[in-house]
Amino acid sequence: MTSPAAQEVRVRSAAEPDALRLAELLTQLGYPVAADEVRERLGYWLPDAMSRVLVAERDGVVVGCASVHANPYFERTGRWLRIDSLVVDAAERGTGIGRALLAAADRMAGDWGCIAVEVTSSRARPGAHAFYARMGFRDVCEQSARFFRLLGAAD
Repeated sequence: MTSPAAQEVRVRSAAEPDALRLAELLTQLGYPVAADEVRERLGYWLPDAMSRVLVAERDGVVVGCASVHANPYFERTGRWLRIDSLVVDAAERGTGIGRALLAAADRMAGDWGCIAVEVTSSRARPGAHAFYARMGFRDVCEQSARFFRLLGAAD
């Protein structure tokens, strides 16, 4: 029997039929969502020339996904790729799926002329932080703050 790590992982762009599986993965990540909502989101992600939802498949089964978007800098020349979400099925973690998704995101960043890649992650995910550190990311929260505000929210 072949181990999951030894089986080939294929990364491709998401399509509308992936909505149910993407909803399951986002729910695992802590963002419960229905497949219909994911279909709606794919409706604006898929046609955006500087956005992509990547899925990782093993044996034809979606086992991970990442959403990425290239943002232009104004204060310097170039763009940076932001990984908005990255999730690997809980049963598949540690088998190379996350690494394959990051490699695909890096290739996309290069194709889009990006000079950097950014990923954010909840402080409640130390395992994810260790993974990102192994992949060469640095936690830069000491040099830059992140502020967030919901539009239309009551003060």
